[in-house]
Amino acid sequence: MKNEILRFENVSLTYHTRRGETTAAENLTFSVREGEFVAIIGPSGCGKTTLLSLAAGLLVPSSGKVTRQGTCGYMLQKDELFPWRTIEKNIFLPLEIARKNTAERRKRAVELAQKYGLGDFLQSYPPQLSGGMRQRAALIRTLAAEPDILLLDEPFSALDYQTRLNVCDDVAAIIRSEQKTALLITHDISEAVSLADRVIVLTKRPARVAYEHELDFGEETRPIKRREKGQFSTWFELLWKELNV
Repeated sequence: MKNEILRFENVSLTYHTRRGETTAAENLTFSVREGEFVAIIGPSGCGKTTLLSLAAGLLVPSSGKVTRQGTCGYMLQKDELFPWRTIEKNIFLPLEIARKNTAERRKRAVELAQKYGLGDFLQSYPPQLSGGMRQRAALIRTLAAEPDILLLDEPFSALDYQTRLNVCDDVAAIIRSEQKTALLITHDISEAVSLADRVIVLTKRPARVAYEHELDFGEETRPIKRREKGQFSTWFELLWKELNV
């Protein structure tokens, strides 16, 4: 079994405001192994995005412990590309921020863009690209910093349904090809089943782990192909029931 690259151990988080306390997470325990693609689903408002902030170290648990092995790359719901910078300059941005803007790292970022179909668009600006291509550029930008863990915060939610299916396939292929570890937050059960090796189901707030499932698609990792499998609907129905207990 591969090593754990991220672990939540009895993690609780309580927000303090003038109106009182709100417990967002309580006694959360789960882990993500190296090279694994894990999806987390849960009822609306249960604090899924809070988990990514804890994983990234942007929030500190009120109790318990979050252990990370390596660095995190964060991919948001929208591509957040700067419209006044070319795609190439957008991809270089994490290198500039981290003061790692070397010729070698820029070359690696450009090679990633070329490998995944953006080579002809490096001098284009975000408004000139489709939503799907912009989201692919956002992923390449995240990968340019060479993170050990990818944190994906509903990265397809801003896209229309057809584009969403295609981009989902593209992003999954890139993550698998680059052998990256990924933690996906999503409200879409179909998305979780089509993408993940394992799905974690959270309770209503305060979020706890209610169920955890290893998916049985074998070597099939293409989301669009998984949707054609018989077990896809079985998993969908089970997870739907678990979310609506």
